[in-house]
Amino acid sequence: MKYSIIVPVYNRPDEVSELLESLCSQTAKDFEVIIVEDGSEKTCKDVCDKYAGILDLHYYYKENSGPGQSRNYGAERANGEWLIILDSDVVLPEGYMKAVEEGLQGRPTAAWGGPDAAHESFTPVQKAISYSMTSFFTTGGIRGGKGKKLDKFFPRSFNMGIRRDVYLQLGGFSKMRFGEDIDFSYRIVEAGHQACLIPDAWVWHKRRTDFRKFFRQVYNSGIARINLEKRHPGTLKLVHLLPTVFTVGVITLILIGAFGRVMMVYGNPDDFRMWYWVVIAALAPILLYSLIILIDSTRQNRNLKVGLLSIPAAFTQLMGYGFGFIESWWKRCILKQDEFQAFEKTFYK
Repeated sequence: MKYSIIVPVYNRPDEVSELLESLCSQTAKDFEVIIVEDGSEKTCKDVCDKYAGILDLHYYYKENSGPGQSRNYGAERANGEWLIILDSDVVLPEGYMKAVEEGLQGRPTAAWGGPDAAHESFTPVQKAISYSMTSFFTTGGIRGGKGKKLDKFFPRSFNMGIRRDVYLQLGGFSKMRFGEDIDFSYRIVEAGHQACLIPDAWVWHKRRTDFRKFFRQVYNSGIARINLEKRHPGTLKLVHLLPTVFTVGVITLILIGAFGRVMMVYGNPDDFRMWYWVVIAALAPILLYSLIILIDSTRQNRNLKVGLLSIPAAFTQLMGYGFGFIESWWKRCILKQDEFQAFEKTFYK
């Protein structure tokens, strides 16, 4: 057995059905599928039973411990030379496994990752969220790219692979509640192994279905970034600070604009024109950024509604991450709380 596909699941039987259906359509067949039910109340066992005779499928139920530990649970029971880690909310194009096979040929790598994209069947909100997570204008960067292969790459757990022996040697995913996939990628590279991007091994990724859930996701990612810097000093880069700078900048501009509007109404009438231009100057950068997002997303998705929804999605992505980063910075760097103490109520139950 060359590949073991490991999927942690929590209360998402419908998504698992779509993922398993896409696995049945793969042109390359040398793989097993391990579904790890992470203490779900709404299980996917009935769904898995339907595919048991079609796929080499193994279903396990365990007590809830989070996605990282569920992946480790699956890895301990895997037989493949390579472990492929997928989120339950992805769907694979039929050439996915073939792209993995071709991407690994002649390449001395221990781990790899692939990009993601939005499917035509996704809702406008899902497409807008996907745009915000992959666009150059929201620091999405390489997550949605299909460009040149990279010699150094840090895979994410929605679509990543690693040699089984390396996985077990490193002890798999840590007990971090969020950011555990980046932590694992850092440990892979720090141990002297290579990780690369396989651009053609991409997946359709649904992510969150509404902005409230999306905000919580990126907020937790912002929190995780400080925790990652504490575990891996020197990994905090300029790009990780941009959402926080954006967040502080937007809030500052809104406050200046609001103050200018108040002064237009209650201030000295002789200063009306000055305060009018203060308001315009404060709001102009926000409106310009929104226009850039609207045009770029509408062009990419060929849909004006998705373009319009991409504006709140972009602000949610950047500011949600920024707020989480600020909270984590305050608790971990200013109050000097450790990871468990700072987020016990939020993460560890």
